[in-house]
Amino acid sequence: MALLNTRSDNNKTFLLNDLILSKSLDFLFLTEVWQQTSYYSGLIELCPSGYSFLSQPRGSGRGGGLAVVFRDHLPCSSITSGHFASFELQLIKVGRKDPLYCAVVYRPPGPNSSFLQEFSDFLSSTVKLSRLVTVGDFNIHVDDPSDLFAMNLSSLVDTFGFTQHVSGSTHTRGHTLDLVFTLSLNADSVCPEDVYISDHHCIFFDLSVSASPPPARRFVSSRFLNESTASNFSAAFDPPCSSDNDPDSLTSQFNEHCLSILDNICPVRTRSVPAVNPTPWFNDSLRSLKRQCRKIERLWKKTHLHVHLLHLKDLLTSFNSAVRDARVSYFSNLVSQSKGNPKVLFNTISSIVSPASPTASIHSVADCENFLSFFVDKVNKVRSSISPSALSLPLPTPTRPIILDSFAPVSLPELTKLVNSMKTSACPLDILPSSLFKSAFQSIGPSVLSIINASLVSGQVPAYFKNAVIHPLLKKPSLDPSLHSSFRPISKLQFISKILEKVVAKQLTAALDEHNIYDSFQSGFRRAHSTETALLRVSNDLLTHSDAGDCSVLVLLDLTAAFDTVDHHLLLERLRDWVGLSGSALEWFSSYLSERSFSVAVSKFRSSTTSLTHGVPQGSVLGPLLFLLYLLPLQHILSSFKGISYHLYADDIQLYISFKPHEMSKLQLLHTCLDSIKTWMAGSFLQLNEDKTEILICAPDKLVPKVRDSLGQLASHTKPSVRNLGVTFDPALTLDSHVSSLVRSSFFHLRNVAKLSPILSRSELETVLHTFISSRLDYCNSLFTCLSRTSLNRLQVVQNACARLLTKSSKHTHITPLLLQLHWLPVNFRVHFKILVLVYRALHGQAPSYIGDLLSPYTPSRSLRSSDQSLLVVQRTRLKTKGDR
Repeated sequence: MALLNTRSDNNKTFLLNDLILSKSLDFLFLTEVWQQTSYYSGLIELCPSGYSFLSQPRGSGRGGGLAVVFRDHLPCSSITSGHFASFELQLIKVGRKDPLYCAVVYRPPGPNSSFLQEFSDFLSSTVKLSRLVTVGDFNIHVDDPSDLFAMNLSSLVDTFGFTQHVSGSTHTRGHTLDLVFTLSLNADSVCPEDVYISDHHCIFFDLSVSASPPPARRFVSSRFLNESTASNFSAAFDPPCSSDNDPDSLTSQFNEHCLSILDNICPVRTRSVPAVNPTPWFNDSLRSLKRQCRKIERLWKKTHLHVHLLHLKDLLTSFNSAVRDARVSYFSNLVSQSKGNPKVLFNTISSIVSPASPTASIHSVADCENFLSFFVDKVNKVRSSISPSALSLPLPTPTRPIILDSFAPVSLPELTKLVNSMKTSACPLDILPSSLFKSAFQSIGPSVLSIINASLVSGQVPAYFKNAVIHPLLKKPSLDPSLHSSFRPISKLQFISKILEKVVAKQLTAALDEHNIYDSFQSGFRRAHSTETALLRVSNDLLTHSDAGDCSVLVLLDLTAAFDTVDHHLLLERLRDWVGLSGSALEWFSSYLSERSFSVAVSKFRSSTTSLTHGVPQGSVLGPLLFLLYLLPLQHILSSFKGISYHLYADDIQLYISFKPHEMSKLQLLHTCLDSIKTWMAGSFLQLNEDKTEILICAPDKLVPKVRDSLGQLASHTKPSVRNLGVTFDPALTLDSHVSSLVRSSFFHLRNVAKLSPILSRSELETVLHTFISSRLDYCNSLFTCLSRTSLNRLQVVQNACARLLTKSSKHTHITPLLLQLHWLPVNFRVHFKILVLVYRALHGQAPSYIGDLLSPYTPSRSLRSSDQSLLVVQRTRLKTKGDR
């Protein structure tokens, strides 16, 4: 272990990287890293391959900031430790069984009367921790026996049974400021050493703690595909002859034939690789410079001549700069070689500016089994909490004509076009990797076509297509990776099964569109529908009523694990009665939903297989579409409440009601509607997440308390602002809160992008700016017509900063010529352009019907020259006053 006050890590990252490697450190505790919130590029640079970090950014002002760098094989996690005004604290837990706890402390210099009391409170809170090491820069002269502050600190530490191990100077001015305390541990070989990185010495020490040693090498088993694999496979592939039209039999023969060819031309091989990937940009020139640094360091320690010390510091600075230049050159070459491949570009950017997300801690089959049990129990718990027999709401079954009774076979050209348009994906169950599948499709296409058409005609889905592999993915980087609840299950299906689903989805969607089966106010997973069109309709309605002097209440409802609790029997009934499927088409969906299974797999470990008895298949093509059809009866309920408007986006439900100030009694209708929704959902095995229900009151300030009182029990869910499909709504519908959040996040990403400018060409930098910044400014910007001039100017500042970064212009450069040179529309014109595009699409049937309904063509009362200009009526809803005529 080692402790160092870096006095900012920004210009010393590669020296710290070299320190970790040269000393073979397991842990490096850093104080005063000067890291600001969410800026990780410096810590990413200083972490060698095979290491990770946990950080505690400084709160505000200059100085401060803590970090811990550790080997990847040592499981570490941050522990909540509370806030102390007189010092910064980062507490981490190492290991799971009999863990070790490490506390990193930084106390700013200067007198602070509350420090001893707060530090005593912290030590008191650690009485349950059996093994604890506390390190940090305390800025107290413990070397001075006459220092009363230092004496009180030593007495306090003694009282709690800690041992202080550091002696001798830890600062260039000769004082002992950096300390190491241990409890129930013995620190050996404690040695302060000047590493010439800052004005503090580095404290090296050893702790004897049982831990598995880092693996020297690891074994990888895989097939090694190269450029000739596809041609060799195609040449060896001879379509198996079979008169059997059974989909399972055809699939089995196809898989066995493909597997035998792969085993022949590229068998699975196991090879040993280093456990830690070498640094690709560390070249011979850097090694030579590093050896020279070591040589001068030994000379300085031998002679103690100041000239040798100055030479050493110059060499270390040169080494740090040379490594930085080599790293920039490496990433620049990587980006230039990957032109036209945005995935590589964005992965490269993420590796530079964003820390890697912690992965699921799975080291055995038992860990996979635990994840499997957690995911299954979570859904079962939700379903078991619902009592549909007692709460079911009878609905009249519609008389729906049959719209689809069988699927039409597809032709080989159609299938080839569909496969070529699909993105490659990876699934452990794939016999052929998706990239090889697409490359060799000219040879395997007829066999795949036979399987697809056999399934469509027979109404049976091959059993091989109904298996899924679940990979746990951390929901947010800030969550605790040791908790199963911090992960969401990512389902992976075979590439060939997605081809079949694409064929079915295309024919089903065509029938749904032809017969207008969809709920007209459902915008999820539908062509020409989006979150923007949904929010545009809702905000337009709210603004229109506000202009008319009405009050409005917006209710946002959220469902718990909605896609996972869908009942298969009810889904098939709704496909038959509410959609109009029958015959082999309905049998196909029955086969598709039955006997499905999944397992959890990470790396070489895989759990047992369990049945998927409910829920639409996650990760599938048809899953989202089936969920929309499952919700069709909800339209009947919501439309029955006159005066209540609604909008759906997948499982996100928005209800809103508007009323005159003297009509508060209308809010009782909202209670009745919510009760009906809950009752129907219980009968459909869906559960409202009441903890996430949010209500926004859009009314004059003086009426808000009265509206809140009229909401009754719902009043506890009212919020000063709500986040609705990524846009923050406020009571006045000014979107000021949304603009503030948008500007803040845009400048955060802009600072990260600015650090990449040395390694990106201008065209690549422009692509990155559009991806990370312009896309945020354009998201739902059709709602920005209500923005004030001040808010629009704030957004324009973001775009101006992007233009200056791209063109390398100074802040004094006039912005209008820059935007003109880049062909960038200013923010205000982008808003108007988006509105014009939506209006054009609505007039030509390319937008949702609920947008077209808002447009009224202007018909003059007499013949005018403007009659053929497709003018629209401007709706006027403003309240009339005495001054109006």
